[in-house]
Amino acid sequence: MDNGLSVKLYEKLPDGELRELEERVWSANMVAALEHVNYLVVGNREFETVEGRLNVDEGKLELLLVPIVHE
Repeated sequence: MDNGLSVKLYEKLPDGELRELEERVWSANMVAALEHVNYLVVGNREFETVEGRLNVDEGKLELLLVPIVHE
């Protein structure tokens, strides 16, 4: 993980479908921070991290996010 890890973020839509938000390389420190955080801000939107999986076939970490609605 010296050069980072490719991370794909997916938004879970209200109808249950998944939409890919983005894919980018995260540093080892950012990946390690996932142990301590439950929420991410992406594109000025806040999301709760619901689950993650390591896709060994593609060599990517995939995170499932649910949007947080602020009223």
